[in-house]
Formats: sequence, C-alpha cells, structure tokens
Amino acid sequence: MTTTTPTSAAGPAGATGPTFRAPTASDGPAMWDLARASGLDENSPYAYVMWGEYHAGTSVVAVDDDGDLVGFVMGFRVPAAPETVFVWQVATSEACRGQGIAARLLDSLVERTGAEAVEATVTPGNDPSAALFRGLGKRHGKRVEETPLFAEDLFPGDHEAEVRFRIPVGTP
Repeated sequence: MTTTTPTSAAGPAGATGPTFRAPTASDGPAMWDLARASGLDENSPYAYVMWGEYHAGTSVVAVDDDGDLVGFVMGFRVPAAPETVFVWQVATSEACRGQGIAARLLDSLVERTGAEAVEATVTPGNDPSAALFRGLGKRHGKRVEETPLFAEDLFPGDHEAEVRFRIPVGTP
C-alpha cells in the first residue's frame, strides 16, 4: 500500500530537510523544470504532468519549507515483475545537492512502494548515478547487480549504452 503522508527527513546538523510526498499532476511543470536544469534526458512537459497523475504511487517529490519542489524520483512498476520498481529519473536542485536528498528520495520510494527490488539504467559515464544506486544497495546490505542492457546503437545521436542496475531491497 502506498502512503501519501508527508514525511520529513533530518538534514545536516539535525536540521529538518524537505518534506517527501507523492507527486500530483500540478507538480509536473516544476519536475520538468528541475529535470531540464539538472541536464537529464529531456522529456516533454506533458510526460511529467502525466507522471504526477498516473504514477504518483511509484514516485516521490521533495518539497522545501517554502513549498518549492527541490527533488524528485520518478518510477513505475515493471509490468512483468510488479514487485520491482523501475526508476526513470532522479533529480535534485543545484542548491540542495550534496545533502543526501536523492538517497532519501530512493529510500522513501522503497518504503512507500514496498518494492522487493529497484531497477534503473545508468550510462557508464554517469558516476554520480552509479554511486547513488550502489549506495541504495549498501544501505540495504545487498549486492547491486550491474548488467549491460541497451547498446549504443539502439539510440539515435550520441548516446552511451545503458547498464541495468538491479538492487534487491526487500527481505528475502
């Protein structure tokens, strides 16, 4: 069962951090802005509105005390393996980077969804994302499985291959 109760996470030196909650369609424009500012693969603004409407149960946003969106994780259940949540994108605002918000977003996603596993794809040159998902495995005491998934030739233009990260997060 997914909860929509906001939770707050302690930040550095015991300060309260952002509130974590499920996104809504009205969060879509801010999610799109943050994705673009973060240099993520660009999707249409409509995609973020749709994600807030139809994938709120498998996504989380971080909102600061002023109500501004400062981070998000977008996920969906894998149709052939509904106990697995695939993470599509993770972003935090530049001002909030280095505070562990992305890791807390993933932890909140796992808690909210009750997922047994989290999957994501990461390009070989994206060391910060690889570290984020390896950290999730470490926090759960699990080995992260990294396997090639999509070759470069599947993508138009200049796009690296994608490696699947699979992190078992449930209790066996």
